[in-house]
Amino acid sequence: MTTLTLSRAMNEGLRRALENDPKVLVMGEDVGKLGGVFRVTDGLQKDFGEGRVIDTPLAESGIVGTAIGLALRGYRPICEIQFDGFVFPAFNQIVCQLAKMRLRSLGHVSLPIVIRIPCGGGIGAVEHHSESPEALFAHIGGLRVVACSEPADAYSMIQQSVSCEDPVILFEPKRRYWDKGEVDTAADPQAWLSLNAARTVHQGSDVTLLAYGPMIRTCVEAAVAAAKDGRSIEVIDLRSLAPLDIETIRASVQRTGRCVVAHEAPVTGGLGAEIAARITEECFYHLEAPVLRVGGFSTPYPPSKLEDHYLPDLDRVLDAVDRTFAF
Repeated sequence: MTTLTLSRAMNEGLRRALENDPKVLVMGEDVGKLGGVFRVTDGLQKDFGEGRVIDTPLAESGIVGTAIGLALRGYRPICEIQFDGFVFPAFNQIVCQLAKMRLRSLGHVSLPIVIRIPCGGGIGAVEHHSESPEALFAHIGGLRVVACSEPADAYSMIQQSVSCEDPVILFEPKRRYWDKGEVDTAADPQAWLSLNAARTVHQGSDVTLLAYGPMIRTCVEAAVAAAKDGRSIEVIDLRSLAPLDIETIRASVQRTGRCVVAHEAPVTGGLGAEIAARITEECFYHLEAPVLRVGGFSTPYPPSKLEDHYLPDLDRVLDAVDRTFAF
């Protein structure tokens, strides 16, 4: 086991992907000489050359459009979108071309492209640098949408995403880039958890708390705090947002009878709404209370001095847990 930050684990995963397949390319704004804004691609251009780690113009539609052309020629591009709010100029390429090609060609043409998107707030950034647009992509058929929350997952998920024949949108929690964790870089990839699978990170029996990405650490802290008051919270890291691992979710909720879904994105139209609906459909007779949601507010992401009021914290998560016992 090696102790790595999430950003370093992602770097090591990218390095392995580049080593294992000469058709893998990394492309994006400042990913080469600078090593990325968050230094996730640090040192890769030096080791693999400018032909495989490519500094692109500031044009997200061009980055994704070029990646689509490369994938059609047999390459496996990894695109870095520098910040979450910058992805929207490429949204047309992603929705109209990237997501549709495999079905359009009846499976004869695949576009094995990974789009890495640092997501969420908590870093004191300016407008368009702290958004959580995952629900927009999870709504689009033909895309796999995944989110890592800790270093070991970052290391394995980037490599699994690169190997996938479907296009993958990989969300990385930027305020967790400096969190450290144990990573087994020598593990057999066959032993890795499936890219489609959820993971139970804290066992409990009274309430199921579903989250992903940057909220996992907050939810585990909430579970530890709740235990002092005699409440047992099970925390599940969804990991895969599209498709959902509904089997793992169902098994937990049927056992606990209560569920809270937490994410940084606004509650209105957020992924929590889809999850709550699915749980209600599949676990109705096991529920002791409605499925509750915790998330951001229905406003644009605020200036950095106000983001602590916007982002769901331990108290807001615990309040939702308490409310599930009020019904």
